Amino acid sequence: MGNIKNLLGKRIKEIRKKRGLTQEKLAELAGIEIPSLSNIENGKNYPNNDTLEKISEALSVQPYELYMFAYYRPKEELIHEMTLAMENDEILTQNMYKYFICIR
Repeated sequence: MGNIKNLLGKRIKEIRKKRGLTQEKLAELAGIEIPSLSNIENGKNYPNNDTLEKISEALSVQPYELYMFAYYRPKEELIHEMTLAMENDEILTQNMYKYFICIR
């Protein structure tokens, strides 16, 4: 699965970007220093409980949601798995395309 610090950092960055926030803005909202947030997102530092709570509040998520990274797998692996599944299933292919259009 990978290093938890790295996965947590990726997840925080993912949610931050989905919310349209810069590192500067999230750091401001969470009341932490920009370099601290950068080190967390890059997997260099692991946040203490207080910082984790501040980040989750600033992102409007529950703290446990920051740990929902079990689905992270290499992009190539995901593409290969989806391609194999869709090659033999016309309905799945059509549904995946509809989903793709909706989220694009």
